[in-house]
Amino acid sequence: MPTPSELAAISQPTREAEPPTPPGVTATEEKGQSPRSQDGPRGASLGSWEGLAQPSGDDQPSAMMPPGQILSPLLLLLLVPCPAAPCSPHPNATRFVCTEPTLSTFPSGLPPTTLAISVEFTALAAMVPTALAGLPRLQELHLSSNRLAALPETLLRPVPTLRVLDLTNNLLATLPADIFATTRHLQHLVLRENRLRALKPAWFRHLPRLLWLDLGDNALTEVPPEVFHPLGSLRSLDLSHNSLVSLAPGVLAGLRALERLDLEGNRLGTLSPATFAPTPTLRLLFLQDNQLQALPAGIFVPLRNLSVLDLARNRLRVLELPPQPPGPALDLDISGNPWDCGCQLVALLRRVTPRLTAARDTVCASPPRHRGQEVATVVQAGDTGCEPRGDMQHLPDPKTRGLVSP
Repeated sequence: MPTPSELAAISQPTREAEPPTPPGVTATEEKGQSPRSQDGPRGASLGSWEGLAQPSGDDQPSAMMPPGQILSPLLLLLLVPCPAAPCSPHPNATRFVCTEPTLSTFPSGLPPTTLAISVEFTALAAMVPTALAGLPRLQELHLSSNRLAALPETLLRPVPTLRVLDLTNNLLATLPADIFATTRHLQHLVLRENRLRALKPAWFRHLPRLLWLDLGDNALTEVPPEVFHPLGSLRSLDLSHNSLVSLAPGVLAGLRALERLDLEGNRLGTLSPATFAPTPTLRLLFLQDNQLQALPAGIFVPLRNLSVLDLARNRLRVLELPPQPPGPALDLDISGNPWDCGCQLVALLRRVTPRLTAARDTVCASPPRHRGQEVATVVQAGDTGCEPRGDMQHLPDPKTRGLVSP
């Protein structure tokens, strides 16, 4: 997995920690509380007083009862506390934060000075088309962990300066085709943990400045060819934990600036030899927890800047690696695969000398003489059953650039 320094090189939405509540803005939910609390507003409701205000049957007061023994309904209304509207906006504020579980309507009356809105962990289930009207300076909109199942096509038109849109953990099965038609400045788009089954090319036609796209944890079964072609500035693409069985040729076309690609947790059984040819700048590649049985020869050759490669928990027996990078050794996770630790694997790992980042479950399944042994141990010791030939006659000394197995 990438180190903190690797990830720090790629900008990402500023959502790692809950933003502090600014003066004048109510954010009632504290950390640790359930975001889906079904409790109603705190305090007694008017209904709980109805038995006192309207006695019936045998409980009707007699004419002889002294005045003042029964409170009048008007007096009761004055005594019952009325709950304040949750998350009321504050004039001239630049950031609005609300995590009130009972909130079901997007707050209105936000000042035109608002730069960032965070309405998360609420009961919000719908957005009216004019919800963001009057907010010409808005740059960040965080709507994660709500109940949104659809968005109006014109929702984002009043906010052309939007930079960050986070819709994590909602119920979105699709989006309007032209919802991003006026958000050409958008840099971070997070659609993680929704119900998306297909990607529409129209979504990405107007996003030339997008840097970060997160489509993880959806229900995608395929990615249309060249769907990401307009995203020439994209640096991070997350397609993890979907249901992708294969990647069509040209699926990464146009992503000439891509540095991080996450395909973890899909059902990929094979990859095209030219899959990564359009992304020569790729540095971090995550393919763990798929069903890969073999990798095409030379598939990683275009990735001369690759510094992290995760192939853990697939069905691989034979390994393919990128050319040896000019800088530090490649961080490689090949654990959880049934490796054939014969001459080919030993020679490859002794020549490229990556760092194995997982010490457990990185073992040989064959040949019989190495079954159950750690791959790093076999490579460092060399294989006396191999006859060197051709360019394999002068392998690097593992003591000078040997495998590191922490």
